[in-house]
Amino acid sequence: MDEPGVLRVVIAEDNYLVREGIRRLLEDSGEIDVVSCTGNATELLDAVRRFSPDAVLTDIRMPPGHHMEGIEAARTIRAVHPDTGVVVLSQHADESYALALFADGSAGLGYLLKDRVGDLEDLVHALREVRAGGSVIDPQIVDTLVRRRSAGAPNPLADLSPRELDVLREMAQGRTNAGIEQSLYLSSSTVEKHVNAIFTKLHLPATGVHRRVAAVLALLQNDSRAATHGERGQP
Repeated sequence: MDEPGVLRVVIAEDNYLVREGIRRLLEDSGEIDVVSCTGNATELLDAVRRFSPDAVLTDIRMPPGHHMEGIEAARTIRAVHPDTGVVVLSQHADESYALALFADGSAGLGYLLKDRVGDLEDLVHALREVRAGGSVIDPQIVDTLVRRRSAGAPNPLADLSPRELDVLREMAQGRTNAGIEQSLYLSSSTVEKHVNAIFTKLHLPATGVHRRVAAVLALLQNDSRAATHGERGQP
């Protein structure tokens, strides 16, 4: 019988050493039971069918094409196995990948940079969040958008205060208001004020199950549209 609170996870990563390193890291936490490790998207989908895990942790690029197999597999898993959450790992802080992942909805999906693997607490938090039907976006993607501010390109980030940007980064990680209070050492009323201000400035409704991720996606979509009018680096 599974231990209470222990997540059953499938890992998909084509590099054996990386795959084994992640497996040992997660299992050493005492919070994760890795039920299968796979090296490509086909094996991943088969493992999910056979083991019905709570969550999947997958690389974004895998054989045979080394393109976006992880994203395509994640969307398939969410469609066929809605009780399984998926966290996609990428080396690229590129909003286009996140947009592709969340194209059909954000529930139960997460997008993290591989650097996050070194932070076990963040990684486990993300797996638990997607298992519960929530969403997680790596805060570094938000930081990338902040650095892209320019006078000539309209960007809703320009209307957010520094503290509101801090709150938005926490929201991107799937944190509740209570979690933001603890992380930023703010009062409940202050966090609520900042969250409402973010929704207002981004012209988003103040209600909705995934409105926090919607705030981040609104920024990604805005930046993606703005990028079509200028040069953009390759991922």
